[in-house]
Amino acid sequence: MAQAEESASDGAGAVALDALSPAQWGQRAWDLLEKVRARAPLVQCITNFVSMDLMANTLLAAGASPAMVHSLHEIDDFTPQADALCVNIGTLSDGWVPSMRAAAAAAFRAGRPWVLDPVAVSASEFRMEACLGLMALRPTVIRGNPSEIIALSSASRVQGSKGADSSHESLDAVESAKSLAQRSGAIVAVSGATDFITNGQQVIAAHNGVAMMQKITATGCTVTALIAAFVAVEPSAALEATAYALSIFGLAGELGFKMAKGPASLRMHMIDSLHSLHEQIVVSGANISLVS
Repeated sequence: MAQAEESASDGAGAVALDALSPAQWGQRAWDLLEKVRARAPLVQCITNFVSMDLMANTLLAAGASPAMVHSLHEIDDFTPQADALCVNIGTLSDGWVPSMRAAAAAAFRAGRPWVLDPVAVSASEFRMEACLGLMALRPTVIRGNPSEIIALSSASRVQGSKGADSSHESLDAVESAKSLAQRSGAIVAVSGATDFITNGQQVIAAHNGVAMMQKITATGCTVTALIAAFVAVEPSAALEATAYALSIFGLAGELGFKMAKGPASLRMHMIDSLHSLHEQIVVSGANISLVS
């Protein structure tokens, strides 16, 4: 997967990104959302209990097909048939780690993209060791909050960690994200007020979203699954696909916020807005730019 992305970034793809206007970024985001809707990629999610509902409903609203399959006994049969895999360590347990490793290995062997979400990686040595072991299985994309990316990049726990909440801003983690991308071969995405996505050289910023989304549990986990769906239909351009997924999820949050009275209603309206997105809204509303 990393090799395919390298080729795209080294050639015409890199030149095209430099030249894109805001509307062209939006048009590409819409085109990829249309691909997701047309192909309905099957996304296997090995995720935490907190995120399962929102993750599944968001994937459905985007046009993808979710499968919450985590039993080790099903991995060999199921994972190679999925179009992408999302691995999220939010409610990590001894029983799930072998399933995560087996699924990641099966996805890699089958040439399927897989995405790692290192939730609260600094919270314990158990989490750090699990994530480092999963990274060795070559994820296509790693998405985390700034503190998680800083910790994973240094392979050491960050002091003052607040569990799944970040104690850093996304801009603080850009250099760590670039270093992690270079070392792992994965695209690395840092979520925050501005999302930063990098392949180790180029950095894309996605500016969509509203602060209240942080008051809904599992929004970060959920966008990781959406990234998996987008990368499933554009695996050779995982850098861009990741940026488009983050932007579109943030845009749905912006639209939902206009109708919301608080976090609970934002959750509902965000899903509805994602489902009803159309070309004009995405082309004019997606706020993406190339940073470097």
